[in-house]
Amino acid sequence: MHVADLPITALRELLDSRLLSSTELAEACIARTEAAAALNVYASFDAEALRAQARSADQRLAAGERLPLLGIPIALKDNIDAVGWPCAVGTGALQGKAPAADAELVQRLRAAGAAIAGKLGMHELAFGITNHNAVSGAVHNPWDPRCIPGGSSGGSSAVVAARLVPAAIGTDTGGSVRVPAALCGVVGLRPTVGRVSGVGIAPISATRDTGGPLTRSVRDCALLDAVLSGDHSPLQSISLRGLRLGVPRAPCWDDLDPGVTVLADAALAALRDAGVDLVEMSLPGVAETSGEAGFPIALYEFVRDMRHYLEVRQRGITLEQLIAGVGSPDVAGAVGTLLSGGGIPEAVYLQALQARRRLQALYRDAFEQHRVQALVFPTTPRTAARIGEDETVMLNGRALPTFLTFIRNTDPGSNAAIPGITLPAGLADGLPVGLALDGPANSDRRLLAIAAAIEAVLPPAPKAPLVSA
Repeated sequence: MHVADLPITALRELLDSRLLSSTELAEACIARTEAAAALNVYASFDAEALRAQARSADQRLAAGERLPLLGIPIALKDNIDAVGWPCAVGTGALQGKAPAADAELVQRLRAAGAAIAGKLGMHELAFGITNHNAVSGAVHNPWDPRCIPGGSSGGSSAVVAARLVPAAIGTDTGGSVRVPAALCGVVGLRPTVGRVSGVGIAPISATRDTGGPLTRSVRDCALLDAVLSGDHSPLQSISLRGLRLGVPRAPCWDDLDPGVTVLADAALAALRDAGVDLVEMSLPGVAETSGEAGFPIALYEFVRDMRHYLEVRQRGITLEQLIAGVGSPDVAGAVGTLLSGGGIPEAVYLQALQARRRLQALYRDAFEQHRVQALVFPTTPRTAARIGEDETVMLNGRALPTFLTFIRNTDPGSNAAIPGITLPAGLADGLPVGLALDGPANSDRRLLAIAAAIEAVLPPAPKAPLVSA
C-alpha cells in the first residue's frame, strides 16, 4: 500500500520504528499534491516548507523523541491562523496576509509534532456549503471533479479523500465539517462547542463555531480530537449488542434521495445484525426551533466576532474592508448589508438565544426519554451537487435551496452545540454517502467510541480515484 494511503495510526508505528521517514512521507504527499493540482484543494502550499519540517521531524525521531503527530503532515482550513502561512479566509481583502501568531489549535498541533502541510480552500468567509468560491476558484470533489466537495471546509474534505495528506482540520458552524466529509467519503467530527479553542480562527459565530478534524478513520479522528482538546482519555471498547441508538425518522429520514435511502437502510440493517437496539423516534419541534436560532445568531455574531478577530489578531483590515472585498455572490448576499441597515437587531438576537436554549432542552429530553446514547441518520439528504448549482438542487423531482438542503440534518445539532460525527456509508451512483451520529453535549469521547464500533461493522470505505493534473 502507498504510504500516503495509510491512516495516522499506521504511519505512527512506521515512523517510530524508523521503517518510514517523515521525509519519505512528505515527498509522497508532495507528489500526490502536484499530480492532483486540478482539484484546487490548497489555497497555499509550499513543498519546500513541508520538506524542511519533515527533515526536522526525522532528526527528532532519530534522537528518540516520540509525540502523537511527530512527522505527520496535517493541512489546515484557510480560516485558521498559522505563522508562516497566509490566512485569507477565502476572501479578497485578506489575500496574501499572514497572521502574527498561531491559532491555539495550531499551537497544539505543533506541540504534538505535526508538520503543517498548507492552507486549504474554503467557501468564502465560511458562509456557504458548495465551496464554489469566486475569489479562489471552486474546489473539486475527488470522486467526480464536476461536483462540489461540500463546504465550507471543502478543501479539508477533498484533500483527505484524495489522499494528499493523512488528515486535515476544518471548522463547523452548521455542518461545515460533516457535510463535506460525507460528500467526499471521509470521517468528520464536530466537537461539542468549547471543547476546541476558537482563538485564532476567523469566526462566523462564537456560539456556533468549532474546529474539528477530517480523517480517513475514526481512530485517527479520535487521535486528533485528543490533541486539539487536550482530552487524552482512551476510547472505551464499545459492544454494539444492546446499545440503544435513536433513529429520528422525522425530520432526518424524510425526503431522501433513493440512493441515500438504500445505503442508510443498509447501515441500519448492519447495526441491527450486530445487536444494536434501534429506537424509532422523532424530534418534534427541533427543525422549527433550530430555524429560529440559527441565522439570527450567526449574522448578529459575525459582525461582533469578526470585527473582534480582525482587531485583536492584527489582520490589517477593517470589517468594512473585509465585507467590501467579498467576491462570491451568495456570500455578498448574506453579509453585504449587515453594516448598512440589514443587520440583526439585538432584540431578535436575544430571542434567537432563547430559542437555542429551548433547542438544547429538546435534545436533552430526547436522549433521556428514549434512553439512547446517540442519534443515527443520513448526514445529507442527497449526494454532491454539480459545481454551479449554487442556488437550487434537485431532490426527488423538486428544485430546493442548495444551502438549506445540504445542512438540513446537521444544522439542528450544530445550533444545540452537541457533538456530531459522520462516517462513510458507501457510494450511490459513484458518489459518497455519509452516516451521521449526534451525541449528548460533552459526550465526545463516548461518541467517538460508538463511531469506531459502528465503523467496524460497516463495509470498508472505498477510496476515491487518484486525480491527475
